[in-house]
Amino acid sequence: MLRPPTNPPSNVRPAALNDVGIDQKLNGRLPLDLHFRDETGRDVRLGEFFSTRAVIVTPVYYGCPMLCTQILNGLVSGLKPLIFNAGQQYDVIAVSFDPSETPDLALKKKDSYVKRYGRAGSERGFHFLTGDEASIKTLTDALGFRYTYDPKSKQFAHASGLMIATPDGRISRYLYGVDYAPRDLRLALVEASERKIGSPVDELLLFCYHYDPATGKYGAIAVNFLRLASALTVLGIAIFITVLLRQDVRHRTS
Repeated sequence: MLRPPTNPPSNVRPAALNDVGIDQKLNGRLPLDLHFRDETGRDVRLGEFFSTRAVIVTPVYYGCPMLCTQILNGLVSGLKPLIFNAGQQYDVIAVSFDPSETPDLALKKKDSYVKRYGRAGSERGFHFLTGDEASIKTLTDALGFRYTYDPKSKQFAHASGLMIATPDGRISRYLYGVDYAPRDLRLALVEASERKIGSPVDELLLFCYHYDPATGKYGAIAVNFLRLASALTVLGIAIFITVLLRQDVRHRTS
């Protein structure tokens, strides 16, 4: 008589993770009328943090023993090489999806990451929020962020990722994982700001790199690279011919 397998097949997803994931809602509007508490305990409207700058939104919970810390560490590590400054060209909003967490804990987290970021005035660009269950659920639904609570471990099961939003509160990009390449963050912020920040170099990079929603990363576009290479080749030939013609004219007149 055959015995049933004691271990589930490797391709079977654990039941605890069935309701965990990130559903992309690109161009979806965030509910800016929601109210939360900031790290000082002040009641704040989410829309206060949306005005003229792009916004990085990261759903985490501050008591998370591992993954959320890696997400925040990876975010700050990816932001540090950028010439853009938090509080000047963009804002960062961390929102706890654990309704039991308090502003005191949020403040400790903020102080830690402002110190890690290490730029003067950046405390104005980092916001660590807590809220009630209704506000949290409304926001995470709008973000497409799905999570579940495991009463046995007393922890949340959740995915890892960031959402980049435009100044008027539309979701522009999703970045996945716990390591965020500075290039991906830079291009996402430039696009989310509606190209109000950045330089000609960023425009060139956006021409040559394309955001892939499936991976949450920017990949090279071969066709655009070929077009750019062709244009540079034609330009180089034109400059070369111009130099030769000028030399020929000088030789004849001398």
